[in-house]
Amino acid sequence: QVQLVESGGGLVQPGGSLRLSCAASGSIFSTAAMGWYRQAPGKQRELVATITTGGFTSYANSVKGRFAISRDNAKNTVYLQMNSLKPDDTAVYYCSVASSMQLLHGGFGSWGQGTQVTVSS
Repeated sequence: QVQLVESGGGLVQPGGSLRLSCAASGSIFSTAAMGWYRQAPGKQRELVATITTGGFTSYANSVKGRFAISRDNAKNTVYLQMNSLKPDDTAVYYCSVASSMQLLHGGFGSWGQGTQVTVSS
């Protein structure tokens, strides 16, 4: 069992930046794959970014070049740096971890409680 605690959401103006953090505790062997999902009202959940233990990253096309995922393996923490934010980025962001990238992509990992990101002027 992995427990995830997220922080860093909030209200930001278009063009601004936010950094989300997610600290994992518990069964750390299950955190090989880490990532961030988001879900906006009325929309399907979207996998935004993922990162492996070795630091290999991948991104949804909608955030490429604007978002950066990173992790600190010593702290079992994953981050999402979000730059050039747009109103379309408004959503609840969830971190997720799993023992494999396949499980993460399938939505079968452990989940954080979610943090609201609102991009508005």
